[in-house]
Amino acid sequence: MRFTDGLWESRNGYKLHRAHSLWEWRAEKNQVHFMVPCTEIRSLRDTIAGPVLHFTITAPKADILAVKAYHFTGKKECGPYFDLDVSYRDMEVCEMEQEITVTNGRMKAVVRKTGDFGIAFYFDGRFLTRCGEKGTAYVTDAEYEADKLCDYNGRNGRSSQNENYIREMLSLDVGEYIYGLGERFTSCIRNGQSVDCWNRDGGSNGNQAYKNIPFYLSSKSYGVFVNTPARVGFEVANVSVRHVEIAVQEEELEYMVIGGSEPKEVLSNYTALTGRTPVPPAWTYGLWLSTSWMPDSDAQITLDTIDKMKEYDIPLSVFHFDARWMDDFKCCDFVWSKRFGDAKKLLDAIHERGVKVCVWINPYISQESYLFREGKDNGYFLKTKDGDVWQSDNWMSGIAIVDFTNPEAVRWYQSKLGALLDMGVDALKTDFGERIPTNVVYFDGSDSAKMHNYYPYLYNQAVYELIQEKKGEGCVFSRSATAGTQKFPFNWGGDNEASYISMAESLRGGLSLCQSGYGYWAHDISGFCRTATPDLYKRWVQFGLLSTHSRLHGEQSYRAPWYFDEESCRVLKAFTNLKCRLMPYLYSGSVQVLEEGIPLMRAMMLEFPQCPTSLHLERQYMLGSDLLVAPIFNEEGQAEFFLPGNGCWTNYLDSEILEGGKWYRRNYDYFHMPLFVRPGTILPVGAEEDTPVYDYADGVTFQLYEIPEAFEKDCRVYNTSGEPVLKLNVKRMGENITLELQGQAEHVFVQLMHVNDIRCDGEVRREKCENGIRFEMREGILEFALQS
Repeated sequence: MRFTDGLWESRNGYKLHRAHSLWEWRAEKNQVHFMVPCTEIRSLRDTIAGPVLHFTITAPKADILAVKAYHFTGKKECGPYFDLDVSYRDMEVCEMEQEITVTNGRMKAVVRKTGDFGIAFYFDGRFLTRCGEKGTAYVTDAEYEADKLCDYNGRNGRSSQNENYIREMLSLDVGEYIYGLGERFTSCIRNGQSVDCWNRDGGSNGNQAYKNIPFYLSSKSYGVFVNTPARVGFEVANVSVRHVEIAVQEEELEYMVIGGSEPKEVLSNYTALTGRTPVPPAWTYGLWLSTSWMPDSDAQITLDTIDKMKEYDIPLSVFHFDARWMDDFKCCDFVWSKRFGDAKKLLDAIHERGVKVCVWINPYISQESYLFREGKDNGYFLKTKDGDVWQSDNWMSGIAIVDFTNPEAVRWYQSKLGALLDMGVDALKTDFGERIPTNVVYFDGSDSAKMHNYYPYLYNQAVYELIQEKKGEGCVFSRSATAGTQKFPFNWGGDNEASYISMAESLRGGLSLCQSGYGYWAHDISGFCRTATPDLYKRWVQFGLLSTHSRLHGEQSYRAPWYFDEESCRVLKAFTNLKCRLMPYLYSGSVQVLEEGIPLMRAMMLEFPQCPTSLHLERQYMLGSDLLVAPIFNEEGQAEFFLPGNGCWTNYLDSEILEGGKWYRRNYDYFHMPLFVRPGTILPVGAEEDTPVYDYADGVTFQLYEIPEAFEKDCRVYNTSGEPVLKLNVKRMGENITLELQGQAEHVFVQLMHVNDIRCDGEVRREKCENGIRFEMREGILEFALQS
C-alpha cells in the first residue's frame, strides 16, 4: 500500500496525519500508554486541529514487546483474533530526562520524550529497529475532514471514500535482509518487494500466496509479527529503501517485535507465541503416491499401481485419492464414485498391502451434492447480508462454503468426514480455503474481511482435531494457511508446473514458509500442471525425497515412475530407501520442531547467520542441522552450491570431501547429488530402508564426521512416539575420544568416517568399512585414541 510519492509528496488521493511528538504518557498494570498528536502543539487552537494517535506497549511473552497504535476506539470489537499463547508480564519502566525505557527480559524499548515521537527496540543491548521520524501515521483519503464526514454545515462537497489506514515504518540497517511473510515464490530476500498479505489461489509462479503469514524475520536476528488476520500491506525496502512500511485498513495496528540471539531463537520465540507443530506420525515421512486427476482411476488401477510399486521394490507409505474419488459435479458430498466399487473393501485391500490412505476434501459444497440441502436448511453455510446462502460457480456448480464459526456446522462437517475415517481413511488433504468472499455474514458475527485470511485456521483445525480424536494421530495435507496453522501439520506448495524454473520457485516457497514458523513442507514432485520429462522427473524425485514430506502428484497424467522410464523407477527406489534410512535423524529433528519451534527444513541463513553468502542462498537448504541439500535445476546435471564455514564437508552419497567456505560446481548422475554432511556431525542412520516406521534404535549406526580436536556433543534417537530411547555423547580432546551410550537397544554401532584405526586398552572388535571403521557399541563408556 503506497501512500507517498517520493520523499516529499503524498500520493494523490491520500492525506497522512503523522505522529508528531509525545504529549503525555502513563504506566498502568502490564502496559504503558502514550498520547501523540498528529500536529505540533503550539497553541490552544492546535489541540482541535486533527487526529491524535495513541500507543500502548505491552509484554505478551518473554523477549517480546508489542506496540499497538490506534486512532478511534469506538468501533465494536469484532474478531477473529489469532489464537496466541500470551501471558502479559509486568515491565520495568524508567523515566529519564529525554526518554522512557520499557524493559521485558532481554527486550527493551526506548521512547522519545522530546522531539519527533519514536520508539527504538533493543535485545541484550543490541539495536534492532525503530519507528519514528513521523513514519507512523493515520492515513485518510483526500476528503477526510470532520465537518465534511458529518456534514455539519450542509455542504455538498465530494464525499469521502473512508479509506482510513494505520501506517507504521520500521527502520532497516545497512546490509539488513528481510525474510518470511509466508510461502512466497519470489526471491526469499523480501527487500524491494511489495507484499500483500491476502490469501489467493494464484499458483506458484507469481507474487500471490496461498499462505500469507504477517511475520517477517530479519537477518539481524529479530522478527516482527503483525497481530491481525486482516489484510496487511508490507512495502519492504521499497517505498522507502530504509524501512519496512506496514499498513492496515483499520483503526488500530498492533505489531510485536520478537528478539533472539540468532534467527533460530527468534523463530523459537515466535512459535512459542503462535503455536508449535506436533510431531507428525512416522508413516507420513514416507513416499506418497496420488491418483492425480485421471478420470479412469478406479479400484483395479489403484491396486495394480500399488502392486507394481511393490514389484519394483519401491517402498510406498501412502496412497492418495484426489478430487476424482467423488463423482463429477458432486464435490463435496464425500461419497465414493461407483468406479471404486465397494470402497471399504478397497481400503481394506490397500491396508493389507501395508499402505495408508489419504483422500482429498475441500470446504465447498456443490449445489449438486445431497449435502447442500442439509447445509442450507440448518444454516451451516456462509450467508449474504440478506440472509441467503452465499453461492458461486467458481470451482463447482453453485458452491456454498461451510461456516466454521458455527459450532453445529463444524460438528456436521466433521460427522461426514468421520464416516470416511471410520471406513479406513487415515489422512485428509484439506485443499482450497483461499477463495473466501468478504461480502458475507458469519454465524458468530466475525468481520468478513478478517475472516478471509483466518478461514484456513478454522478449516484445518476442525479437520485435524477430528483425525486426532478418531485415530489418536494423523495429519492434514493443507494448501492454505495463516499464522498459527502450523499447529495442524503439514502443508504443501500448491499448483506448480513441470519445469525446472517451477521446481526452483517451489523451493523458494518452502524455504520462505519455514522462515515463517512452519516446520514441514511438501510439494508436488515433478509438478502439478503438465507432465515432466524423464530427466526433470528424476531430478525432482531427488529433491522431493529430501524434503520433509514427499508426494508424487499431478493433474494430467499418472506420476508413477514407470510412466517415465525404467531408470526413474530405480532412482525413486534409491532415494526412498535413503529417506527411510535417515528416519532416526529426521525424527530427532521433528522433536526439535515441537520442543524448540525450529523448522526441519531450513534456509541456509538459519544455520549460518554470520556467513554473508548464506544470507543470499535460495537454491540449497539444510535438512535438519547437519545435512546440506542442493537440488539440480538443469538438464546438464550440473549443481552449483556453497559450503559454509570451516572444516570439511562429506558428500553422503559419493563420499567426496570438500573444504568449507567455498563455491563448487559439480556434475552428477541421477543417483547422486550434493547431499553434504556438516563437519562435526553425529549422524544416526537406521537399519531399515523399506519403511519409515521401525525401531530406530535397533541396529542404528552413529556416523561421526570430521570431529574437531576439541569437541563435545550429544546425539539422541527417538522412537516413533517421539520419546528418547538412546543418547550418544561424544567428547574429543586432541587424539582422544570418549563415547558414552545411554539407553538400550539390540545392536548399536559407531562408524568413524575417514579414520583408519583406533588404539584402545579394551577389546573392541572393529571392521574396516567404506570410508572408515565400524564397531558395535555397548551401553556405557568407551575410550580410545585415533590412529593415523
